[in-house]
Amino acid sequence: MNSNKYSFINPKKWPFFYGYVVLIFGSIGILFSIPGQTVGVSVFTDPVKDALGLTRNQFSNAYLIGTLLSAFFVTKAGRLFDKFGARYVAFFAASFLAISLIIFSYSEGISDTLKLFLNIKSWVIPFVLLSFLFFLVRFCGQGVLTMASRNMVMMWFDKNRGKVNSISSIAVSLGFSSSPILFNYLIDENGWEVSWQILAVSLFIFSFLILQFYRNKPEDFGLIPDGFLSKKKSKKKKVEILEVNFTLEEAKQTRAFWMFGLSLAFFSFFSTGFTFHVISIFKTQGYNKTDAIAVFLPISIIAISVSTLANILSDYIEHKIYLFIMIFSGIIAAVGLLLLDDSIGIYLLIIGLGVCSGLFAVVNAVTWPRYFGRKYLGAITGKIMSFLVIASALAPSFFSYCFTALGSYSYVSYILIPFLGFLFIGSLTLKKPHKIADK
Repeated sequence: MNSNKYSFINPKKWPFFYGYVVLIFGSIGILFSIPGQTVGVSVFTDPVKDALGLTRNQFSNAYLIGTLLSAFFVTKAGRLFDKFGARYVAFFAASFLAISLIIFSYSEGISDTLKLFLNIKSWVIPFVLLSFLFFLVRFCGQGVLTMASRNMVMMWFDKNRGKVNSISSIAVSLGFSSSPILFNYLIDENGWEVSWQILAVSLFIFSFLILQFYRNKPEDFGLIPDGFLSKKKSKKKKVEILEVNFTLEEAKQTRAFWMFGLSLAFFSFFSTGFTFHVISIFKTQGYNKTDAIAVFLPISIIAISVSTLANILSDYIEHKIYLFIMIFSGIIAAVGLLLLDDSIGIYLLIIGLGVCSGLFAVVNAVTWPRYFGRKYLGAITGKIMSFLVIASALAPSFFSYCFTALGSYSYVSYILIPFLGFLFIGSLTLKKPHKIADK
């Protein structure tokens, strides 16, 4: 397969190591997935549900169904990443995400037409339509575009993987935290339909840039991860890089795969549920909307600080340390939710979620190629992504049930703390997987 097909860019002739170009565009690619992420969808919740005549529960359930459906296909997309590379997978993901947003922008008209054609005046029509559209945007955005962009960056670096991911993590964190403000501005100025069309056009433009600048791996151009081979060294002898590569099936047989994967799924569950219901959670304790939203600033500051430090150190220390810190931070956050009626609970929530969020950015990007190699990275991270998607799909409904049926969000912690205890015990004997390196 021609690695440079449809592109004017040749990484081999680039004046500096092309991995840094990959870093820039891979990070931008993750940011372009925001319309398919919870943080992006949530801004459109009220105007879209009102336009389509759905209740908040119906809208949330459509989101749940669409997200769960997408989880079953993400692993297959990961295998496509291994087969065809980041360039084509990301191109089609961005293009289909753009098409999905355009269809979404006409969802009110489509719903009304279907109701008229089928002679059914029921909420079921917009509910089914939204479930399908949520499947598309979640699969293409949160799932495939994010996975392909992140994995591509990791493919171009090895020894400097953590340092490079620290740069990407800062950019992505700032982008995600500011995106609700941008999306809200677009909606206020143009309405939700035109806002989605603007985002779709932006994605179509970026899909062209993907073909121009995305590249699968350095070896396709006679390069190696982290940089060029020195002429002096390459003349003396051929440099052979040995790399340990696990298939998905082999990775699933290791304790590390499950302990790291379930820890990431925990954070996806807790952070999604907390974010989705943050105003209601704080309202039950007498706080207003401004107080509730304000917690995200210190959480982001802690997350960026932890992520930067942990990424840099990840090139030198054992990642098992991050797993234990992440589990302990999760316990702190869960206890904070229990003690929210006391001011200390807020501080525990902020610290716990901040540290967890920072480590999540490291583990979810750096640990997988470090532990299992790059050859089957798509299949492995695709499977992990399915864990995260399922967790994020279940969280809003689970949090809501604890509040409406049991009377308090704190009951979530009574489930999560024992689960984290299980992860801690299961991680005590965890070791980095070993096998014979590929030549």
